[in-house]
This record gives sequence, C-alpha cells and structure tokens, in this order.
Amino acid sequence: MATSDFWQRVSASVASPSEWVTDASSSSSRSSQGKVKFWMFLDFLTVLVSAVIATFYERHTGPVVGVRAFFNGTLFSGRSTWILLGLLCGFATSLIVTSRRLHLYSPTRLSSFLHEQRLTVQVCFTSGLLLTGTLYLVRAEDIPRGIVMLTLALVTVSLCVRRFIYRTLMYRRFERGQDTRNVLIVGTGAEAHALRHHLESIRHLGYTFKGFIEFPGTSSQMMSSSGDVVGTLDSLFQHARKQFVDEIFFAAPCERGIVQEVLEKSRMHGVDLRVVPDLYDGLAWNSPVEYIGQFPTIPLHRGHVPELGFVVKRVLDVLFSGTLLLLLSPFLILLAIAIKLESKGPVFYASERIGKKGRVFRCFKFRTMVRDAEKRRAEFMHMNERDGVLFKISNDPRITRLGRLLRKYSLDELPQFINVLRGDMSVVGPRPPIASEVMEYKLSHLRRLDVTPGITGLWQVQGRQDPSFDSYVSLDVTYIENWSIFLDLKILIRTIGVVFSGTGS
Repeated sequence: MATSDFWQRVSASVASPSEWVTDASSSSSRSSQGKVKFWMFLDFLTVLVSAVIATFYERHTGPVVGVRAFFNGTLFSGRSTWILLGLLCGFATSLIVTSRRLHLYSPTRLSSFLHEQRLTVQVCFTSGLLLTGTLYLVRAEDIPRGIVMLTLALVTVSLCVRRFIYRTLMYRRFERGQDTRNVLIVGTGAEAHALRHHLESIRHLGYTFKGFIEFPGTSSQMMSSSGDVVGTLDSLFQHARKQFVDEIFFAAPCERGIVQEVLEKSRMHGVDLRVVPDLYDGLAWNSPVEYIGQFPTIPLHRGHVPELGFVVKRVLDVLFSGTLLLLLSPFLILLAIAIKLESKGPVFYASERIGKKGRVFRCFKFRTMVRDAEKRRAEFMHMNERDGVLFKISNDPRITRLGRLLRKYSLDELPQFINVLRGDMSVVGPRPPIASEVMEYKLSHLRRLDVTPGITGLWQVQGRQDPSFDSYVSLDVTYIENWSIFLDLKILIRTIGVVFSGTGS
C-alpha cells in the first residue's frame, strides 16, 4: 500500500533533529557474507543432487542399491570412491569459483534477468569443460559419458530455474513495496535527474526515490521542483532517518573533503553511500565500479546486515505460520462462528498499521469490540491508562464478553499469521503501531520501524503491563540491536507461557 501521503505528514510532525540519538552502527555490525555462503552451499547441493539423479537414471537403480554400490566401490567398475568424490567436488568448486568471479552472488537486483541467465549457462558450460577435460586426463573411460552430460544438463536447468523463481518472488515483493531500498540523491543537476529516471524506470533494481538534496552551486536551470527537493546537505541525515533511507547517491560535483565527511556520517548511521565516478576523479580510485543497471557508481560504504539470518527468519515465519493456521483451522472456524453469533458486525477487524519503513498495511484480528468501537473511542480517552501516544483501558466497555476471553489468551491475534504469510509481519518483532501513534513519534522513535513488525516481541513477554511508552520503545530498540534467531526462539518460548497464563489484554 502506498505510503507517500501518510509519510509526508509524519515527516513534518516528528521532533527536531536534535532529539535523534541512536547508535545505528551497532545494527550493521554483522557481515553479509553469510548470504553468499548460503548460495554457494545451495550450488554445491545442486551439483550433488544432480549427479545422484543422473547416476540412478543411467544405471537404472534405486537409491538404496545405488548408495550401497557406491560405498562398496562397485557402482563404476575399476574406480575408487574417493576419485569419484574428488571429481564431483572439483566440478562443484570450479562452478562456485567461476560464479563468484562473474558476480553471480552479488545482489540480484543489480543485474537483469537475461544477463543472470546467460552468466549461469556460461558458468555451467565452463565448469563442464573443466570436468570433461579432467576425465580425459585421468583416463576415466569407465565413467559413462551419459551420466556426465545428464549431470551437466540437470545442474544448468536447476540453477536457471532456481534463480528464475527467486527473482520472480523478489519482483513481486518489490511491486508490493517490500524489500525495496529507499534512496536520496545529493544534487539537482542533469546527472541527478538522469540517475533518478534510471532508478525509477528499471523495476528489478528495487529502488524507491525519496527526494533530492539540494547542493550549493547547482545550476538553477536544472533545479528540481519544490516537491522533489526535500532538504539541504546540512539536513541530509535527518531526512535519511525520516524517510528510512538505505542508500545515498552523490550526483553533484563537490570537494573531496565534503564527501569524506558525509562518508563518516554514513558509517555512523548505517546508511550506504555511492558516488558517480565521473564526478569524483581520483576518489576511491581502487574501488570497483558497480553498475546500477547501466549507471556506473562507486560504493564508498556498504552497511553490513545479517542477510542470511533474515532469509532464515523469513523461511521459519512461513513454515511456522502455515503449519499453525493449518492445524488450528477447525478451531478458527469455531471462533469465527461464535463471534458472528454473539454480536453484529464482521468476524475480522482489519486496521491500517504502519510496518517496516513506514509501509501501510492492513492488520487482521478477530473482532473483540462492538461494531462502532472506533467512533466511540473519543468518549473514553479520559480513561486511558497508558502515557505518551499509547491507548489502553483495562475494562473497556466497548469489548464484548467473548472478546474479553479472546484478549485474555491472545486468541484475537491468531489471524495475524495471515499477515506473516503475506510478508507484512513476522512472528517476532515490534508491534505495528497505528498511524495516529506514529504521527506523535519523535525522530528517535522511528527506530522501531526499521524492521518488520511482529505478532509477539520482547515487550509482550517482558514489559506488557508497563504503561511507560519510553519502556515500550526501549525494549523494541533493544530487540532490534540484539536480534538473532536464538533471541526469537527465546521470545517464542516465553510467549507460550504468557498466553497460557492468561495475562493478555
């Protein structure tokens, strides 16, 4: 769902830059090499599985008999098991090394689909030539060439199909506004406009333009409209915080000292920084030129994020949510019938919530209040038991009898697992706020929206009854800065205790 109109209002209402105090460097302390190693492991696994399938097919044997013959050294007459394993590992190693040299493990969005497929075929062909050459040198005439060719074909097709599926899923998330990278462009000249057009016209790049930063000395003939220019260089990182910016592009010629100063601040705030090489001759001369589509850039800083951890977290979210919804489907149907019979109104309550990077989405819950509860909220504002921007009443008269039971055991939140499957939420993370709460956030509070919101979190299991909004934010920031899969598992285990103890609200 679009967020531009809403977020313009939020950006105008948040507190002054002086109130922004956050150590973003701690959130970027992990390396992204884990994801590269993960893709390497998948490539190795693809080679192994392809070789096994090809062998069983050519030998007309089953898995059990084939494995037994392999370890007994009778699968291929006259050939040692270790020689076969060495050939297979050599082929897998050459494929992985060649893939890395051709940048197939670089971010997928930086290359086009056809380019990636062509490189994949090229890698498989090159590694296949090395394998066949090795077979000739070691005089492995007893290894059927049919197995070799079928293995190469299976590896090629498998890698192409896997990358096609991954890219298709990535494009769909981009279209929904998920996993895109927000960018600010420093400069308002011809190069800045060309870069903006390039980022917006190529969808697979996954970039979302958030505005120009005016730089002194820019030609007035190329100045952008007032709506596109969001600030000046002095307020660069304040706007980066407000807009959840992931990367800053320097597309205006300036002194090297200014770029270096911005570079230091980028490292401190965990924001990536790129420059257009033609405008900064001699700057970072030993850095590789990285093409964003067809636009050359030099990455001066790239923040490290636990990309592999995020992939694992997403996989676990989908598996856990899908399994839970399937197992509880009869119970969910009974709850839906009970809600419908008790009071008039829809079974589900869908409210607009603010997710990662200010993205607006519809959050689903079982309805626990009377149908006109939202219209009557103003009547009970004087009974609010929370401070700051939170709203909570222990004995809210708008809650139905069944609704009190659902809230006590957090059963009303079960439909949110649908949001998890859609990618709007995670099982564990900060709770998604409503728009009226975010409108009152200070700039430092926006740290909560740097990650995907969750059904349960550190605040739910540790400080749920604490009325302090500062404690609410503090626990969420603590979770973000110390996140790990093991922390999520600990929170999930503690959540089970909270649910069965009936301490929900």
